[in-house]
Amino acid sequence: MTELLFSYGTLQQDSVQMASFGRLLKGRPDTLPGYRQTLIAIGDPEVVRTSGKAYHPIVAPGGPTDSVPGTVFEITAEELAAADRYEVSDYRRVAATLASGVTAWVYIKS
Repeated sequence: MTELLFSYGTLQQDSVQMASFGRLLKGRPDTLPGYRQTLIAIGDPEVVRTSGKAYHPIVAPGGPTDSVPGTVFEITAEELAAADRYEVSDYRRVAATLASGVTAWVYIKS
């Protein structure tokens, strides 16, 4: 079964995709409406090593004019489980409708 995953942050990086999924994902640009993006400090040294970044973007509900650009990827259920393992506890996965009208999984602020 194919899942849709919207990424606005490090899951778009080739190095993170190779470490998490063992392959580079194919995706297309999209936008997450109604959310705003900030940065958080990442305390998990493995996640920092994989991404090369100590601060990662995170999104939270915003106003009607807020939106976050990113990429929507088609992944397998196993790859979605791998993405869950990669994301730290500051994030939770929810289904959201993107600007294109498709519904995709997205990691938002817990």
